[in-house]
Amino acid sequence: MERGSLADNLQSNSISWDKRFVIAIGTAKGLAYLHDECLEWLLHCDIKPQNILLDSNYQPKVADFGLSKLQSRGGLNDSSLSRIRGTRGYMAPEWVYNLPVISKVDVYSYGIVLLEMVTGKSPASTFRNYQNQGMKEHGTLASWVREKKNVTASNDAWIKEISDPMIVRNANHGSSGPAMCGRRQGCKTQHEQSCGDASVF
Repeated sequence: MERGSLADNLQSNSISWDKRFVIAIGTAKGLAYLHDECLEWLLHCDIKPQNILLDSNYQPKVADFGLSKLQSRGGLNDSSLSRIRGTRGYMAPEWVYNLPVISKVDVYSYGIVLLEMVTGKSPASTFRNYQNQGMKEHGTLASWVREKKNVTASNDAWIKEISDPMIVRNANHGSSGPAMCGRRQGCKTQHEQSCGDASVF
């Protein structure tokens, strides 16, 4: 693909917030197709930035189906889905705890990709918070974001705190960046116009 993988673009800080939003929506549509619109039930099992390829217009294509599992919609209890698949940092807890595996494992991985797109941090990083008199270490990107959200009083403040500095810098220079959207604020940017009643970045 002309623009390479999402991972390459995130590492080089070459994609604006608006492009990241287009990529996020396109990837979500691709996963919805795999999970809901295919005649057979298809789990990708390895959603990560390296497996999201970008065309010349930054439209994403979900790629690398090497770990995927195709089965009929009636065969959701197949024991072969209990073997761990995926990449560390992006794998859903269901794999580790040997729970039934359904399309939610791809949705969890997609959520981690979204967090990576917003924060600019890899889920393989070590995350630390300094609280009161000591340092608290978080094992995952998701737990780090959750902690930031829980300890920050203002909704907008925690979003700015976790946001990729490149996005924040561009937002300060007039480009749109991550923002909360909903009835309490008017939708101003292209990505906010599609949010409806939900809060989106």
